[in-house]
Amino acid sequence: MYLIVGLGNPEEKYAKTFHNMGFLAAADAAELLNAKFRKKECEASIAEAYVGGEKVVIARPLTYMNASGRAVRQLMARYKISPAELVVIYDDYDLPKGHVRIRPSGSAGTHNGMRSVIAETGLSEFARIRIGIRDPEVDIPIINYVLSDVRKEDRELFCTACRKAAEAAVSLARGERIDLVMGRYNG
Repeated sequence: MYLIVGLGNPEEKYAKTFHNMGFLAAADAAELLNAKFRKKECEASIAEAYVGGEKVVIARPLTYMNASGRAVRQLMARYKISPAELVVIYDDYDLPKGHVRIRPSGSAGTHNGMRSVIAETGLSEFARIRIGIRDPEVDIPIINYVLSDVRKEDRELFCTACRKAAEAAVSLARGERIDLVMGRYNG
């Protein structure tokens, strides 16, 4: 079993912001697996699919970004998910816009949603897929930047990045080794 979690904020006003890259990638992962977000449990919107007979749960926490860990902890307990079966997708200001970076473990960096996930679960050894959002042309405080809408001229770049992140998450759920997935998608 796998749990793919895309971090973001649930309100419509955040739908096109940089901080919702995880939500967008989770929607792409659900689409790739022909799954629909049809139910809510553990403070998250859930889509379910099967890959090779194994259940895959795709979740978008409804707790808002800074409390995402609460939903992740609840989902892990509900579905008895081990750290090796968890994939978290999120935006990362420390990476250039449009870049996708996969890692098997690590710190939260500057990301409050990941700080919440690590604090609530007590784990740092789980797969994470980061979607770079930093734009050197924009000089505003990070909190204002991550909650601003993606510019029209950058939407295609971010749609492509979210799709790549979703494909990587689905590859992991299919049992591909993380080093192979990293080799294919990092860059």
